[in-house]
Amino acid sequence: MMRLFALFLATLVAIAAPAHAERVKDLGQFQGLRANQLTGYGVVVGLAGTGDDSLIYATQGVQGAVSRFGMTIPPGVNPSLKNAAAVMVTAELPPFAKPGQRLDITVSALGKAKSLRGGTLVMAPLYGADGRIYAMAQGNLVVGGLGVDAADGSKLSINIPSAGRIESGATVERAVDTGFTAGEHLNFNLHQFDATNAGRIADAIDRSFGTGTAFVLDGATVQIRAAQGGDARTRMIALIEALDIEAAQPRARIIVNARTGTVVINGAVRVGPAAVTHGKLTVRVDETPAVVQPAPFSRGETTVEQASDIKVEEAGTPAFLIGGGAKLSDIVDAINRIGVPPGDLVAILEALDQAGALTAELVII
Repeated sequence: MMRLFALFLATLVAIAAPAHAERVKDLGQFQGLRANQLTGYGVVVGLAGTGDDSLIYATQGVQGAVSRFGMTIPPGVNPSLKNAAAVMVTAELPPFAKPGQRLDITVSALGKAKSLRGGTLVMAPLYGADGRIYAMAQGNLVVGGLGVDAADGSKLSINIPSAGRIESGATVERAVDTGFTAGEHLNFNLHQFDATNAGRIADAIDRSFGTGTAFVLDGATVQIRAAQGGDARTRMIALIEALDIEAAQPRARIIVNARTGTVVINGAVRVGPAAVTHGKLTVRVDETPAVVQPAPFSRGETTVEQASDIKVEEAGTPAFLIGGGAKLSDIVDAINRIGVPPGDLVAILEALDQAGALTAELVII
């Protein structure tokens, strides 16, 4: 375990570089050119007895579905829909999507349906955040999970059988107005705040389109004086996204997942002069119960007498010195010398941070 962890950190050393070329399109995206979330309610039919049974949402959904064909279910009658299930349908509407284009959708059980395998989604509208219908969904589900129940109560479940996908299962009915051709400027937003990268992107755009084309609004946004017309703007965006810049070195960060014990250290981390030692205390308790018999004719009772043996072992590690300005490779060597698992490494990193010897942002998630 420890060898694999150290090998992983050493791999980070090999791939870390102080500066490297990045495409502008990999560092951010243009404001307004984003996907929109769609969601809807529907009914899946054709299940092999793994549906919602008497769930009111499924019953009302089926009533609404059959009413489209002029059929009605008498009041007070429970259809016992073991072969149907109420579901939530979700999808993402990409920018510039036009009516008639197809979308992939995800279908998830809303109630107690055990499995959606073999089911068919009945036509369901998909709504945007504004409450308007933007797509219609329907089709046969592909479910990667499997669930089996036996008569004696035993169960077997593989993955998640209560959710599935339908490839190209929705048809776009309405386009979203992105305002792409309106206004005099386009804003390019970086994925992460970095004033250095923002300045370098603006400089690269000015070199390609002329001085004064791009302005840095803040550390996360570059404003671009855009050409008028959809064709000219689209071509301009394509050229900007293809530009290469020397990306700035990222902030020195150590990411610690306290739940899993995962520790990721980037190449910008530096450690100042510090002496580190780590000891391990092991307490071992051995119980050896003994049976005690009463003396003959004493009318006593046989009892069990507990005998405990407590041993304390402490495996000490001699202190060693980390030189000033230590790099990631030096930290990996230090970890190998200490020989501690990732869980104990978190405590050492926190102690170095408290001592002021760690030049990095320690993020615990």
